Amino acid sequence: MTELAPDQRTSKRARPLWRDRDFAVFWAAQTLSVVGDSFALIALPLLVLHATGSVAQMGLLTAVAGAASLVAGVFAGVMVDRLDRRKLLIACDVARMLLYALVPLVWAFGPQIWLLYVLLPLGEAVGMLFAVTYVTVVRSLVSGDRITEANGRLNATAAAAGVLGPLCAGVVAARFGPAAAVGVDAASFGVSAACLGFVRFRDGTRATRSAGADAKAAPWRLWQDLRAGVSFLRGHPVLRALTVLLAFFSFLTLGLNDLLIYHLKHDLGQSDGVVGTVFAVGALGTITGALLVAPVRRRLGFGPTWTGAVAVCGLAVAGIGWAGSVTGVAVMAAAFLGCAGVAGTCSMSLRQEVTPEHLLGRVTSAFWTLHYSAAPVGAAVLTWAAQRHGTAPVGLAAGASCVLMAALALLTPVRRRRPECPA
Repeated sequence: MTELAPDQRTSKRARPLWRDRDFAVFWAAQTLSVVGDSFALIALPLLVLHATGSVAQMGLLTAVAGAASLVAGVFAGVMVDRLDRRKLLIACDVARMLLYALVPLVWAFGPQIWLLYVLLPLGEAVGMLFAVTYVTVVRSLVSGDRITEANGRLNATAAAAGVLGPLCAGVVAARFGPAAAVGVDAASFGVSAACLGFVRFRDGTRATRSAGADAKAAPWRLWQDLRAGVSFLRGHPVLRALTVLLAFFSFLTLGLNDLLIYHLKHDLGQSDGVVGTVFAVGALGTITGALLVAPVRRRLGFGPTWTGAVAVCGLAVAGIGWAGSVTGVAVMAAAFLGCAGVAGTCSMSLRQEVTPEHLLGRVTSAFWTLHYSAAPVGAAVLTWAAQRHGTAPVGLAAGASCVLMAALALLTPVRRRRPECPA
């Protein structure tokens, strides 16, 4: 990348992100996509619950989809570092639009649970590929010192869209059925793909060209490519510890959405509209966390910000099952989502800051694959236990485990305040 003169760097740093055309279009595309995603977040579990009445079935579908995402994550980084990232983002959006559009079409002739076990894993696999690509292109849109700010802005507006999305999803699901809400998600992917067609990424093909040349010279280097991301994580003390800690966190929390919906519908006897409202309130927590993460990290440093956020997540998970009112559940959901967003933005920004450009896709893929590896099993176990023993004791056990994990993080290099700075 061409070095900028000091006055150019100052001007670029001072310009608000929303005035950068390419970042603004990318920002808008992802915000619209999240509106649709929030429809599916509520509608898909409701489809299963309406047809089967079983939270265990909800958890099993989440586990199967998570397993597909896990498998896709193994290869996603290699593809991201070899292919044109802009075209890959568009292709993923188009594929998800077509997959999720099948749900309302088929459901018009009657519930078909088996279809969800086919389409949702495929959609999640493509979604994992999109997510890995998404992380790599942020650094091609903003300067390195604004990565955390950019991630915070993307997460904040996505969460703001997530306030409107669940409210509308609850109304649509209650009036037209959950299948229609999935159709809105499909349409949002089409809009996102169209917007991405107008985005230009700076130096977005540099890693692609070199990796593509390597692929032509040595087409059987897949195993070495996969190991490259793992090797970088293993060699970086903070990322290595984060990977292990987040594996436990994902195991404990992947099934939380299913648990939350089951608690509202089964234990508290609430409607689909109330479920949407609770998720909308939860999104307010995500907005708050996304807006606060950059200044809080600057003031406290990485370690205190990350460990504190995870500890509050644990307390919120423990409180959800015991909350006997819709208000209480909504407050706990907002606390969890807000702090989960803070922790997630911190860890994602750190990877973007310390990883070389040509390895960013493979490192991101390896990180998510490893820390997500036990999550599908955790989702199935959490929902099975909730159906057998109730949401309160299961939530308490999962939350206490999250708090313990945050305490253990203080004994690892994760506690460092400035791990992004060279020693």
